[in-house]
Amino acid sequence: MKKKISVLLSFILLFSLAACGSDNNIDMVSKLGLTAETKDATEYTVQVNSALYSTLDFENKTEYKFATKGLIDAPESLEIKDADGNVIWSQKAYSFVDNYKECPDTVNPSLWENTKNNHAYGLFEVCENIYQVRGYDMANLTLIKGNTGWIIFDPLMSVECTQAAMQLVEKNLGKLPVKAVIISHPHVDHYGGIKGVITDDIIADSSLSLEKQLESGLVPIIVPQHFTEYAVSENIYAGKGMGRRASYQYGVFLEQSEKGKVAMGIGMGQSTGTVSFIAPTYEIKETGETYTIDGITMEFQMTPGTEAPAEMNIWFPQMNALWVAENCTATLHNLYTLRGAQIRDGNAWAKYITEAINLYGKEVELAFQSHNWPHWGNEIVNDYLTDTAAVYKFINDQTLTYINQGYTSDEISNMIKLPKELEKNWFTRQYYGTVAHNSKAVYQKYIGWYDANPVNLNPLEPTESAKKWVEYLGDTNEVLRKAKEDYNKGEYQWVAEVTNVLVYADPSNMAARLLCADALEQLGYQSESGTWRNAYLSAALELRNGNASEKGKNAKSDGSMLKNMTPEMIFDYIGILLDKEALANEDFVINIELTNTGEKYMLHFVNGALLQYHDCLSDSADLTITCPKNALALILGRDMKKISASMKLEGDTTKLNLIVDNLNQFSVTDNAKFNIIEP
Repeated sequence: MKKKISVLLSFILLFSLAACGSDNNIDMVSKLGLTAETKDATEYTVQVNSALYSTLDFENKTEYKFATKGLIDAPESLEIKDADGNVIWSQKAYSFVDNYKECPDTVNPSLWENTKNNHAYGLFEVCENIYQVRGYDMANLTLIKGNTGWIIFDPLMSVECTQAAMQLVEKNLGKLPVKAVIISHPHVDHYGGIKGVITDDIIADSSLSLEKQLESGLVPIIVPQHFTEYAVSENIYAGKGMGRRASYQYGVFLEQSEKGKVAMGIGMGQSTGTVSFIAPTYEIKETGETYTIDGITMEFQMTPGTEAPAEMNIWFPQMNALWVAENCTATLHNLYTLRGAQIRDGNAWAKYITEAINLYGKEVELAFQSHNWPHWGNEIVNDYLTDTAAVYKFINDQTLTYINQGYTSDEISNMIKLPKELEKNWFTRQYYGTVAHNSKAVYQKYIGWYDANPVNLNPLEPTESAKKWVEYLGDTNEVLRKAKEDYNKGEYQWVAEVTNVLVYADPSNMAARLLCADALEQLGYQSESGTWRNAYLSAALELRNGNASEKGKNAKSDGSMLKNMTPEMIFDYIGILLDKEALANEDFVINIELTNTGEKYMLHFVNGALLQYHDCLSDSADLTITCPKNALALILGRDMKKISASMKLEGDTTKLNLIVDNLNQFSVTDNAKFNIIEP
C-alpha cells in the first residue's frame, strides 16, 4: 500500500512540475527512460561495493562480539511509542537486516557490518556494577551501581526512550533510586531524555558544593564547564537551520530498508519523542577533579574542543574502566558534521586521547562510551585509543601539509587517504564521519572557506549562476542526453553535479530532477558513511517527490530548554528572531531589572541590531521592565497579555510591542521547511 501511495505522489509531482515546463520536458523523461521509482544497484555500484571484500577482513568479527557481549535481556521486538501512539523509536523497522545472509547490493558491505552491530539492542553488563542499555535510542544509557542506587550517564535524547530503557533495567536489576546524573557533553542525544530518569522536584541545589549536594540526598546533575551555553547555542540559536539539515544527515524521511535507511555509525538514527532539559547543578572545570558518589570514585578528564566544545572523560579506578564519552566511538567521527556545528579540533582530539593513554593506559582494562559498544583488555583498549587518536591527528596534519603545498579544500578532500594500517581497523572506518569531509573541516578551521582564487571571492548566487550556465550551454536536452550516457558509464558524481545545475536553473525540469535523483541514489548505495548515504537518498527522495518536510518526524521539545536560558541567551535569541529590516531605522533603549536575581541589563535596539549591556542601566531609557527572570521567555511567545501580566512596564510600552510584533522571521515552534536540493 505504501509503495502504491508513493508512486501516486510521484506521478502527481511529475504532472504538476511538467505542467510548469514544456512538452519537450515530458518528452525527455520518456526518451531517457526516467521514472520516479527507487532503483536497484547498477552494475557499477555492485562492482564498487564488491571491491571492499578484498580490502577488509570480513572474517574478523571482534566488533560484533563486543557489540553483543554481556547481553542480559532484550525484547523480541522493540518499538517505542509516545503518549499519542506514534512510533518514536523502532528496532523492529530494521528486522529486514536479519533476513539477509549476505549484504544486499544496495548497501556498502562495510556499512552493512556496522548496521548488524548497531542492530544489537537490549540491557548489557559491561563489567561488575556497570550496565548499558544500547539500541534504545541513538546513544547509550549507561548506569553504574553504587552502594544504594544508580549513577546515570547520558540519559538519551527522548524522554520516552529513557523511560523504556529504565523499565528494562528495573525488570532485570530491580528499582533503585538515582543518586546522580552525569552528562558528558551538550549534544541533545545525550541529555534530552533526562526527565525520563529524574524530575525537577528532586534536583540538588546548584548553589551548594558538589559534596553538599550529595549530602542533601537530592540528585546533582554533573556536566563539563560551559555545558549550558553550548547546548543552547547549538539547539536554539541555529536550531531551525540545523534541524532541517539534520533531516538529510539522519534520513528522517527515509524508510528503513535495504534501499533506504540503515545504520549511521553511532546508532540507527535519532528518536523523535519528547526532548527535555534540566539545568545542571555542578560543572567540572579541571582535569583531575575527583569525587566519590555513592561509593564509586571518579576522576574527571576535561576534553574541550574534541567531539563537542565542552566534553569530559571519566576514570573509574575501582574497575580499571575509562568512560571516553564520545571521543572514541568505534567509528571515525566528525570534525565537521553535515547538519552544521562548530568545527572540531582534530589536533586537540588526538591530544586528549593521548593524555588519557598517558594517565590511565597502564591500568585500563575497559573502555566504554556513549555510543556503540565497549572494548575489553588492556592491549585492545590501548590499540583502540591509540589508533583513534592517530586517525584524527593524521587527518589534521596531512590536510595542513596539503594546504601549505597550495591545494584547495576540494582538491585535498579527493587526495587524502588514511595509511593502510589505520584504514583496516573496523573501529576507525568511515561510518559516521569521513576522511574527505573531515579534511574540509581542518581546512575551514585554519584558513576558512576561501580558496584564494578571486573568482570564488564573491560568486553568484547558485540559481543565477545556474541560469547563466544553461544560457551558455544552449541545448539542455543535449546536456541531459550526455548526462544519461555518463550515468550509464557509472559517473554518478558528475551526473549529479551537472543535472543539479539544470534543476537550479529550472526546478520544473523533470528529466533533470529524475536523472539527478538516480545518480544520487547510486552514490548513496556506494557510501560507507551512513550519514552520506542518508543525505544522498534524502535528496533523491525530494527530487522525485518534492520537499518532504511536512512528512518528517521530528523530536518535540517540552520547552524546558527555553525556560533554562540565561537572560543573556534570551536577549541573543531575540536578536536572532528580530525582523532586522522592520527595525532598520529604529534607535531606542530598554532597561531590564530582574527582581529575583538582582541583575540589571540595558538593551540598545539600533538599526536592526540588539546590543546588550550587563550590570548597566541607562539614565534615559525609553522603557523600563521589572520582572522575574522566568518572565523574559514570555517575550518569545509573543503574547502581550501574558507579558503585561508578568512584567511591570514604565515608559513607552509601544517599544515592547514593536519588538514582539517583529519576532516574525521564523516561528519559534514550527520546523524549518526550506529547500536543500533545489532552489
